[in-house]
Amino acid sequence: MIRFSRRAIFAALALSACTAVFSQTAYPDKPIRLVVPYPPGGFTDILGRLLSAQLQTRLGQNVIVDNKGGGGSTIGSAMVARAPADGYTLLLVAPDLAINESLMASRLSYDARKDFSPVIRAAWSPMVLVTHPSLPAKNVSEFLALAKARPGKINFASGGIGTGAHLALELFKTRAGVDVTHVPYKGNGPATSDLLGGQVSAMFLQYAVAKPHVAGGKLIMLATPSGKRSPAIPDVPTIAESGLPGFDVEPWFGIVAPAGTPTAIVNRLNAEIGKIMQQNDVKDLLASFGAAPSISSPQEFGKFIDSEVTRWAEVVKASGAKAE
Repeated sequence: MIRFSRRAIFAALALSACTAVFSQTAYPDKPIRLVVPYPPGGFTDILGRLLSAQLQTRLGQNVIVDNKGGGGSTIGSAMVARAPADGYTLLLVAPDLAINESLMASRLSYDARKDFSPVIRAAWSPMVLVTHPSLPAKNVSEFLALAKARPGKINFASGGIGTGAHLALELFKTRAGVDVTHVPYKGNGPATSDLLGGQVSAMFLQYAVAKPHVAGGKLIMLATPSGKRSPAIPDVPTIAESGLPGFDVEPWFGIVAPAGTPTAIVNRLNAEIGKIMQQNDVKDLLASFGAAPSISSPQEFGKFIDSEVTRWAEVVKASGAKAE
């Protein structure tokens, strides 16, 4: 039997402790890529660039935003799922991550719950139902009456198949019993451009993006799909109080890493991003977009993603939504 002296054991323990400390403090020692699986122009891009700038200061390394739009966020998500689990590739996620598990199950090359390490849920941001001014509807009741009078004639845009806005629309159609035509785009940017141009008539859009267009009279804001009124837009009614009780869709945003990313790195990123989201200047900036921090532990975020996968699977089944 091999015997070790007490001095050798203490030396080994000391070396192990030093190595652990070194490993933690050494990260990061090269630039980090933050993949935003959407084109520029939406709140995800705004949040991604905010986190990038703040993390660069805190971590002492460049954090590069990489927009990989398309496929309802699946292209960028698949890229991160295949990336090395070393903390140098991160993914900004939204409800699409959970929605696609059922809507695009046969097409996905990754599993939302198995192929990512949850880092933190970071923020909430309300959506709003907006319409082009040419549509003669100034509230949800008028919109529903118009949709029922013109079945299939109202073109309703989204940033893509499987996005939160798409499933909000499917839920809206099912609950309201209306037939509107879904027109998916490759991101909120081009969808918003066509809405402003009148090529499509309506859209669920993040308030952060809709706000300047509503202020300029280029879009009409009818309601928010959130379960309760947003403090940022207290005068805007919810869809639930506009005739569809229980309607509740509110986008969330967070960060995940490839599955197997070391716990120490996940915890450090969680701590740093959590501190960023608690800064008064960051809170003020988010509030200007109608958003707010929503901080969680990695474990809490993992459970939340599980619950969202289950929730949206039920909506997909009930609505009969298809990934065209």
